[in-house]
Amino acid sequence: MKVQERAGAANHRGSGSAQGVGERLPSTGRERKPALAALAVLLILVGALGATVLVLRAGERIEVVRISADIPAGKSVTNDNMKPVMVADDPSVHYVRWEQREALKKLQAKASLVKGTIAIGEMFSEGKGLPDGKAYVGLALKEGQYPAGLKVGDHVSAYRVSSDATKPSGNATSGAGEANTLLVKDARVNDVIVGDDKTISSGNLPVTVMVSTNEIAALTQAAAAGQVALVLIPSAAG
Repeated sequence: MKVQERAGAANHRGSGSAQGVGERLPSTGRERKPALAALAVLLILVGALGATVLVLRAGERIEVVRISADIPAGKSVTNDNMKPVMVADDPSVHYVRWEQREALKKLQAKASLVKGTIAIGEMFSEGKGLPDGKAYVGLALKEGQYPAGLKVGDHVSAYRVSSDATKPSGNATSGAGEANTLLVKDARVNDVIVGDDKTISSGNLPVTVMVSTNEIAALTQAAAAGQVALVLIPSAAG
């Protein structure tokens, strides 16, 4: 009797276990989940790769010429006034690439370039780049004939003065009295040579100014006689 009860209990447990296992069998839908997960991962990787390529293309950079010192109009770029810099490439902008710097040295600036300017092809030409009706005039000025701190880009007025104006003073035209005559109302300083051995020995300051062509004759005549004095004025508008 006990043996039969035990057997019946065992059969009952076995039947229950079999029934439990049957209830936990995975459905056919769950078998497809690994494939879907792999596909999702693949799509994520492809999307990330595409985004990376777009970012790299958008951020493509090139090495170009940057002006590292002021360059007057009509002057050329040299090793001393240019440096390389990386910029984002833009086909619509005609950057002067760093590997083109030797060719750039053969050209002249069309207008004055300030320090920090990125060199663009349109800024240079084979000519001197002078505006129509303008010319450069060189002056050799003695102390007292020019304001202290005169530099490239300054705007000055040029006066014919008496010989007394060559004496050192705080005002470039003091001592000339009524003999002062305005020669050029607004000239732009294009070059100032400071510290050259010749200028030290002669005591002269070589200055190049840009003036209108109709002012050349009077200015050069006064310059030859050593009777030109410059006075610093505010820059002309525009």
